[in-house]
Amino acid sequence: MYLPPLTTQIPDMLIPFETARRLVKSIASILISTALYTQAAHAQDTTRVNFSEREAAVSMAQRLQEKEGIAIADTLALLKQAELLPRVVQAVKPPKTKGVRNWDTYRSRFVEPIRIRKGMAFWNENLETLKQAEAKYNIPQEVIVAIIGVETIYGEHIGNYRVLDSLATLAFAYPEGQKDRSGFFLSELESFIALCNKTHLDALEVKGSYAGAIGLGQFMPSSWTAYAVDGDADGIVDLFHSRKDAIFSVANFLKVHGWESGKATRVLVDIEHADNLAELLAPDIVPTFTAAAMQQKGLKLNGETLPDEKLALIELVRGEGESAYVVGGQNFFVVTRYNRSSFYANAVLELSEALKLRRDMLN
Repeated sequence: MYLPPLTTQIPDMLIPFETARRLVKSIASILISTALYTQAAHAQDTTRVNFSEREAAVSMAQRLQEKEGIAIADTLALLKQAELLPRVVQAVKPPKTKGVRNWDTYRSRFVEPIRIRKGMAFWNENLETLKQAEAKYNIPQEVIVAIIGVETIYGEHIGNYRVLDSLATLAFAYPEGQKDRSGFFLSELESFIALCNKTHLDALEVKGSYAGAIGLGQFMPSSWTAYAVDGDADGIVDLFHSRKDAIFSVANFLKVHGWESGKATRVLVDIEHADNLAELLAPDIVPTFTAAAMQQKGLKLNGETLPDEKLALIELVRGEGESAYVVGGQNFFVVTRYNRSSFYANAVLELSEALKLRRDMLN
């Protein structure tokens, strides 16, 4: 421990030795208390559970040995180091008081000045890469920029959860009382271990969202394996540090999932004279009706669509008994493959429109 001199000088003042000693003692006490509090908080936030003893873990280890050549003992040794995260369990639980999702509240989190300003900067800094991605995959630059903005604010919020812990928690300790998705997370945990075995990623160090999504574009491990590409051609796919890899990978994901150049993303609509709203809303986000069929049912579309393309009427609930509506085309549906939510897709596409409008005004 640092020992102060007999007198400690502060501008224009000398502190006597005894006063300085008491001051140092007080500071040391505060530091110790802070350290103990931090340790206690960490202890409350993590629980030691030997996931390697679970039957599903052993079966997964056997599959990884058969498919990836990873020794069973290595997988089980890794799972012994995983921690159960109560925060993650709480995060996937439904709220105690069930409320109505509110589109306006959701929108305000993503279509807002910070993401627009940072999105413009990201677009300018990566213009050539975005042009290359658009040329190769036929995905509009603004849509790529918007997805990375919604997901991580251009890399600012990639996530602070150790992915091994998050995925193990959701695979082996998924909360009861709701639809069980533990199988999905077990599959993602398996993909994550295989991914780390094939790449430069350290399974004990990688951090991401509470659900295990990683990198600038928040790919789940299986999506990294299936859709991530080496955009900068350096021999390594790095969705954390290579913006080119991230941009190309987002574009590739959308292309593989069926993005079609020239088809509608979202179209504003007037429903005032709709004949049967329930029938139009029944398919949810799945494109089902042509523009002509929608118009025959009383909808007025305020945007361009192709005559033969299928569309869906999307309801964006604003609260009890109040909603906004938009028509989504094939490309709206494709964005929901990234995150299966109409709120998410509409937020991404509104942000992309705001970014493009700002860029067009400046150029």
